[in-house]
Amino acid sequence: MVKALLPLWERLSVAMRITAVGTLKAFWDRPGHGDAEQPLRTWVRVVKAARWADPPAVKRVFGSAAIPRDGRVVFDIGGNKYRLVAWIIYEYGIVYVRFIGSHRDYDAIDAQTV
Repeated sequence: MVKALLPLWERLSVAMRITAVGTLKAFWDRPGHGDAEQPLRTWVRVVKAARWADPPAVKRVFGSAAIPRDGRVVFDIGGNKYRLVAWIIYEYGIVYVRFIGSHRDYDAIDAQTV
């Protein structure tokens, strides 16, 4: 079968790539956020292994993820103690980390514009 005729999720042959993993490390290295390290490392491992073609694919893996619009996804991290906002470009398999913070920090931002 011609590859172009396959559905998008079957054409994606590479795992997701995450930008700004250093931002996550900087976050868990900050005083008071050390408990975020293992949940964030797990999130990175799961996302790097994923092959998401659309928001429902994300929801199948992270059922509590919120999907506002335009490729934005809000993940609950560390038993819902932290929030991570990512912008996913499904066609290219890229996950841009846009924000990581506590719920209080998250309440002060607009997830759609960070």
